[in-house]
Amino acid sequence: MSDLSAGDTAWLLVATALVMVMLPGLALFYGGLVRRKNVLSTIMHSFFGLALVSVVWVLIGFSLAFGPDVRGLGLIGGLDFAGFANVGLEPNPAYAPTVPFVLFAAFQLMFAAITPALISGAFAERKRFGAFVLFTLLWSVLVYSPLAHWVWAPGGWLRNLGALDFAGGTVVHISSGVSALVAAMLIGRRQTADGELIEPHDVPMTVLGAGLLWFGWFGFNAGSALGATGQAANALLVTNTAAAAATLTWVLASWLHRGRVSVVGAAAGAVAGLVAITPASGYVSAGGALLIGGGGGALCYSATLLRERVRVDDALDVFAVHGVGGMFGALATGVLAVAAIGGVSGAIEGNMGQVTVQLLAVGATVAFAAGATFVIVKVVDFVLGLRVAPEAEQLGLDLAVHGEAAYQP
Repeated sequence: MSDLSAGDTAWLLVATALVMVMLPGLALFYGGLVRRKNVLSTIMHSFFGLALVSVVWVLIGFSLAFGPDVRGLGLIGGLDFAGFANVGLEPNPAYAPTVPFVLFAAFQLMFAAITPALISGAFAERKRFGAFVLFTLLWSVLVYSPLAHWVWAPGGWLRNLGALDFAGGTVVHISSGVSALVAAMLIGRRQTADGELIEPHDVPMTVLGAGLLWFGWFGFNAGSALGATGQAANALLVTNTAAAAATLTWVLASWLHRGRVSVVGAAAGAVAGLVAITPASGYVSAGGALLIGGGGGALCYSATLLRERVRVDDALDVFAVHGVGGMFGALATGVLAVAAIGGVSGAIEGNMGQVTVQLLAVGATVAFAAGATFVIVKVVDFVLGLRVAPEAEQLGLDLAVHGEAAYQP
């Protein structure tokens, strides 16, 4: 007899759609932060990335991430679900016992799609479109799917160790942040003409994008409960709380440091709080969310200042927000997890071992994402070349690559 729940199914349908909204939200958030000559190329990374990863996920990505574990090693799934074979309309108790298995797969698809799109912010304004396509395809299959298997799939080795990642602190944010840093180091800094400033060309667009990300993140985190449950309700609350706390922290830090109340800073702060709470959203209380959001906002703001002092041009601060925020959130989960919410205690309730497990999960994710991304970028550079020609970069990728202009003179 099927355990299909209409309520859980309805909620996960909505949550899946909410996460999909995060892709156009990210496109606007990133698009507003670049120069006007590159806004279309930047938006295209998120929009086209959704289409590309959607196809890859159905063909092989989902199977590698959530297929039955190969040889019991906890490293990768088999090909049982390739082409969505055996992904049917009934629940699969091993994954989501009250919703159709195909809906679980669709929900996970949206996570897989947004993660490489996050990385694109690091190489904005200078990467060949073909190189972006090949990088996204390879990274989705060779980095994202294995990490998802490690952390979320039955038999995954980090899941077996008890690592806590409710909605993607390691799988989505640490992996994308670290990969972005590696990609930015290898592709080099953007070119600028004499006296040209690299400034956001459309701040309202960025704030609108941040608002859509905040809205969609309710599906991202609360949807990860995989049902219309109390844990989902708590995840929604703490998601909003952390985003709000980080917004306040970032704006305050900007005001103390620069003497200005930054609108872009408010948008970035909200995203930093959303990143930090992601792994903890199913395990911590509202008080814990205040600590995670406030701490995440402060740390991520500090990381942007460090980026300004080094020669690595992580164009849109992907590592500072997603890498640093994801690592902080993953470790804070080990400290602030409450058994009454997620069934697991953290150090705050005497389980010091959970912090050790979280450290191991963070370290493994950083090492794997950095190493694999280095190899992928080198392969892409060898096959296609990473950067557009200098004259195309000066003209702007919108015209040079896409033959279109975002704004008419």
